[in-house]
Amino acid sequence: MGKVYTLSEAVAKFVNDGDSIAIGGFTTNRKPFAAVHEILRQGKKDFILNAGANGGDADLLIGCGRVKAYINCYTANSGYTNVSRRFRAAIENGDILFEDYSQDAVMLMFHAAALGFPYVPSRLMMGTGLADKWGISKEIRKTIDKLPDEKFVIEQNPMKPEEKLLLLPVPEIDVAVIHVQMASPDGTCRILGDEFQDTDIAGAAKKVIVTCEELVSDEYIRRDPNANTIPGFCVDAVVHTPHGAHPSQCYDYYDYDSKYYKEYDVASKTQEAFDAFCQEWVFSTPTHADYLNKVGGARLANLKVVPGLGYHVDMTAQAKEEKK
Repeated sequence: MGKVYTLSEAVAKFVNDGDSIAIGGFTTNRKPFAAVHEILRQGKKDFILNAGANGGDADLLIGCGRVKAYINCYTANSGYTNVSRRFRAAIENGDILFEDYSQDAVMLMFHAAALGFPYVPSRLMMGTGLADKWGISKEIRKTIDKLPDEKFVIEQNPMKPEEKLLLLPVPEIDVAVIHVQMASPDGTCRILGDEFQDTDIAGAAKKVIVTCEELVSDEYIRRDPNANTIPGFCVDAVVHTPHGAHPSQCYDYYDYDSKYYKEYDVASKTQEAFDAFCQEWVFSTPTHADYLNKVGGARLANLKVVPGLGYHVDMTAQAKEEKK
């Protein structure tokens, strides 16, 4: 039916070893964890990972040794682990190639990629350490086809020759992985709340996998076109994946899972504990349904957001407190 796949089918068909990948969402917000778990289960590896503000999704891929080079501005489970531990360990141990940009620069690079620009001129990062230091040298960059040869180039502004501009490279993305609240079989997507960089990476990537909370008919999603975010022609695979962003939050559907993030914070302190955590929560759950069964229906139900608030709170307890 249209572009509808199972999760295993979508990952097997559209994700390849060595791909340049971009992941949607923001730290603990609308992260496509179900898809990341499936990528790990299928043994996909050697990725060039391009990211805005990432969280546990990138940390899982890095901790499992699946990322060859990482282009990023920030990686954390905000409020739980201010710098993701496997990400930090990989850099400290020299196990990963890493290039650091400012967050606004990364977002500009994604937007330029969606527009088809060869590079994007900017004043961002000028006068900072990010413009003085390279994480990945020119020599190493030239040995990896999917990395630009330069972190950036500083040139004169042709409109104002006395001014310098920093020319940022535009990522060439093989596959984008995004989680949305609603999608239809033709690939049309509806994102509620902040879109983050997701519309840009969907427009820039050669292949796009979308997991969704709700799979609705093409006719239904077209009733309110102003509410739709990503056009169907950008999307290659749609996967119906309820709670596909767990343990992160999915705006207007469910809040993030504090219990999970606290446990992950402890487990990710050492590689051994991290490996055991991944064995329990990823590799011993063959499918996303198995994962959700392990999390438990009561726990998932308790994450449901309160309409009008956008996050979970025990309104019964609150009402009792207000009566005091």
